[in-house]
Amino acid sequence: MNLKRTLFTLLLIALIGGGLGYVLWGGLEQNLVYFVSPTELQAKGAAAVGNSVRLGGMVAKGSIQFNANVLTFLVTDTATQIPVVTTKAPPEMFQEEMGVVVEGALEADGHFRAERLMVKHGNEYRPPDEGEMPQELYKSIHQPAGQAETAPQP
Repeated sequence: MNLKRTLFTLLLIALIGGGLGYVLWGGLEQNLVYFVSPTELQAKGAAAVGNSVRLGGMVAKGSIQFNANVLTFLVTDTATQIPVVTTKAPPEMFQEEMGVVVEGALEADGHFRAERLMVKHGNEYRPPDEGEMPQELYKSIHQPAGQAETAPQP
């Protein structure tokens, strides 16, 4: 009876230890996605090619192009620019000079192929005032920083 209990305890410890070891050294490493800036990604050189990462920065002004369902733009951290290519639909708030996080991998030709595109925005929500059109409120959200005060009023 005591031998059965000892064997069961040892088997249970081995199973738990094996499961933790697999998670820590095997399965977990494949699911990690690191966040890097354009400068950090470029500094990795050829070692960064093909590795899944999240690239964060600002969308460079004048760099957005749509051609045959392919979206291209530059992500910058003011020191380095990385060209991004994606066939995924961007969020409605996507625009120039906006914070963006793209998930994908750097290709050998220097382009970042994005499989996921997220925009950074404030978490403030204000319902339209009485009589205020939601479309006008939406337009004020989409104006780049610094232009909201100078926009002509209808």
